[in-house]
Amino acid sequence: MSFSRTKRLLTGAGIITTTVVAMALPAAAHVTINPNTAEPGGYAAFNVRVPNEETDADTTQVQLFLPTDHPIASVSVQPVPGWTVQSVKGPLPEPIKTDDGEVTQAVTQITWSGGKIQPGQFQQFGISMGSLPTDTAKLYFKALQTYTDHSGKTHVVRWIEMPSGNTEPEHPAPSITLAKAATQQATKVVEKSSDGMGTAFGVAGLVVGLLGLGAAVFALRRSGRSTGA
Repeated sequence: MSFSRTKRLLTGAGIITTTVVAMALPAAAHVTINPNTAEPGGYAAFNVRVPNEETDADTTQVQLFLPTDHPIASVSVQPVPGWTVQSVKGPLPEPIKTDDGEVTQAVTQITWSGGKIQPGQFQQFGISMGSLPTDTAKLYFKALQTYTDHSGKTHVVRWIEMPSGNTEPEHPAPSITLAKAATQQATKVVEKSSDGMGTAFGVAGLVVGLLGLGAAVFALRRSGRSTGA
């Protein structure tokens, strides 16, 4: 087999391998709310998941801003060892009607401070909310993540960007999709398949592709030797 033919084969295999590996890699870590789906009109518990994406600074404060255009009447927080939590209430543009009457104020901001999330670690902050709105399919919660380095200097990463078209923003705001139970279960199945099975199939495809390439190169070399003989 000629050198140029072998080079073309290996170049094509390299492109395929790079593509499969890229598809198998996980997405970059962001501040998220988990689970990210819930049933409208109900009560549910969530975790605000905050990873440290820096290499030389600790996360020392997390601020979560609840939507005021679709306010939530009841919000409670779970204590986190080593962290102080503070909830701030504010007036609502329009009162919320509940079984106990109208609610004119609701939690608009939650701040966790006093602890630290070191590089390579993450922390979950538990919250319970309800009743969830029934007049929207998506809730967005803007978040601010404060980092402090070893010299005491701080900087803030603003997770506040909204999606635009098919492009995911660099710092997306955490969100919850509101859907009925059947739709919610279907979404979870798709997400599980995409996250777990997609990665498994990607790695399996890479292995099969490399085995196939080896067999092809071996066969072409035998063919070349037979022709030469």
